[in-house]
Amino acid sequence: MKILEPDLVFAHVKATSSDEIIHYLAQKLQNKGKVKISFEQAVKKRELLHPTGLPSGEIAVAIPHTDVDYVNEAAITFATLSQPIEFHNMAITDEILRVQIVVMLALKDPHSQVEMLQKLMALFQDQKLLKQLKGITSSQKLYQVISEHI
Repeated sequence: MKILEPDLVFAHVKATSSDEIIHYLAQKLQNKGKVKISFEQAVKKRELLHPTGLPSGEIAVAIPHTDVDYVNEAAITFATLSQPIEFHNMAITDEILRVQIVVMLALKDPHSQVEMLQKLMALFQDQKLLKQLKGITSSQKLYQVISEHI
């Protein structure tokens, strides 16, 4: 079972807020039966308490997620945005970041979350790769590049 599937990778999504991109990605997961109906609200609620914006250099990212209880089958969605949107910084929660890449995690095993976060952190530290990802306009091409790293 692959955790990253081609139809859960999206290039240049038009979203105007963190709520909007969370809704968009959660709906994609729900439509595939990967998450429960309550997943989206749980992600939004968690985001208020524990923001997921990550200042990773020039291109900021966000990793919205929630507890494994809301997940049916492990998956991640990966999206680049057509324009930056605001997420709160996970470390300095009153700081706003202009996020350009969003990776939503829907993991079934709590231990797999640590492993996936380690892979993602390595990816996010590579500014050259992030710039390449941001410039890709085809979701299929974006999937091909991402799947080499996750």
